[in-house]
Amino acid sequence: MENDAGSRGTVSRAVLDWLLESDPSIRWQVMRDLTDAPAHEVETERTRVGSEGWGAQLLAAQAADGNWGGAAWNRGWDSTMHVLWLLWQLGLDPASDEARRALRRVSDNVTWRSVGPPECDDHRFFEGELEPCINGQVAAAGAGLGQDVGSLVERLLGEQLEDGGWNCDAPHGSMRSSFNTTICVLEGLLERERASGSNSHVTEARLRGQEYLLERRLFRRRSTGETIERDRKGGADWTRFAFPTWWHYDVLRGLDYLRDAGVEPDERLAEAVELVVSKRDADGRWPLATSFAGTMPVELGEREGQPSRWITLRALRVLRWYAAR
Repeated sequence: MENDAGSRGTVSRAVLDWLLESDPSIRWQVMRDLTDAPAHEVETERTRVGSEGWGAQLLAAQAADGNWGGAAWNRGWDSTMHVLWLLWQLGLDPASDEARRALRRVSDNVTWRSVGPPECDDHRFFEGELEPCINGQVAAAGAGLGQDVGSLVERLLGEQLEDGGWNCDAPHGSMRSSFNTTICVLEGLLERERASGSNSHVTEARLRGQEYLLERRLFRRRSTGETIERDRKGGADWTRFAFPTWWHYDVLRGLDYLRDAGVEPDERLAEAVELVVSKRDADGRWPLATSFAGTMPVELGEREGQPSRWITLRALRVLRWYAAR
């Protein structure tokens, strides 16, 4: 039965074949997370991300000065930061020649001049700028792609709020955290730990940030328990799943982070998991419910309202993790 707890993480042969008939960036993650393929087969498939498909297209678009989109960051989705974030999500192997070449260009040449606060003009790219939502994404992509983001992470640790999360509006007086900013920072901290080993200060901050999400059951107000239907800053509906998510939070992104962090699921996640189950179609796939306006750096071939391999992959691995608790 669809809602039986033991079957939520199962995947039909037809859906699995559909997922595998795709880009290497999806295939290697399906093999790792849904088929339990041998590690050497997963890694062999992962090496193709830098030389084929979307990963190769993104790498080929890098300018000689190290930038994509002509800048460290922009309000579209094709800047250096956005492309690196997407390459990290695709799973570009940081040890590959393609990754090392591209990241060396960024590290050597790209700064935040003219796109961040003036005091950050001379910051190297992986030193970040001032907003924790941006810096969290830089930290995640940087650490995930083999770069030193230690100074950036130290800055983020110092910006954690009393409730356990982060908010880009804190310098303007906000004392409450933002789901959007918090998820970006949590992903950055997790990648830093993964890349550099255990660090008690980073781990402690990350666990406090996780509790911020868990105490709110991933989409409810702690004070009243009411559902947060839309975030106040971007107006996005957290129950409508997107990929790429960029700086936006949604329930599936929160669950996928907790899965990746190895959190032991508890009853606080039950409602969020039921929400994911409810979005599954009759064929066992999930649609792309929303996408965010802006210039995409590569065409991923998915349309709103149509079955999405990215959403389906992420939903299935979340349900598998939850069912195994």
